[in-house]
Amino acid sequence: MRRMPLSADTAVKLAQYMKVPLEHLMHMPQHILLQKLAEMAKAESKTEEKE
Repeated sequence: MRRMPLSADTAVKLAQYMKVPLEHLMHMPQHILLQKLAEMAKAESKTEEKE
């Protein structure tokens, strides 16, 4: 299985959002990473709308 191409900044933000070490994030299945990225983007857009 190929790794998901994430930028370093995105990987760090996602690891912080999920509260997992960066090393664990790199070994997660791609479908979970995509789901969590979508959740993170949705949460960020809601906080931006409130401001």
